[in-house]
Amino acid sequence: MAEPQLSVRSARARALAHRLARRENRSIADVVERALEAYEERLAGREPPGEFYARLRTSGDADIDLEAVIRAGRRPHTGPDL
Repeated sequence: MAEPQLSVRSARARALAHRLARRENRSIADVVERALEAYEERLAGREPPGEFYARLRTSGDADIDLEAVIRAGRRPHTGPDL
């Protein structure tokens, strides 16, 4: 069965994808997939995993008492109203 194909009508986008694929020694599909993933991350406001782990590493020197955080967030349930 044939792979699904992406049709791009922009000559500029096509030329850019071909140029990047040649320069990176990757397939055009791989270049387009990576570009779309980066675009999605940027729009969603998520930070890339590398930056997240770097930030975590620099601020991770303080231990957090997970049990205390859980206890602080607990609220007793009053039960159903009858």
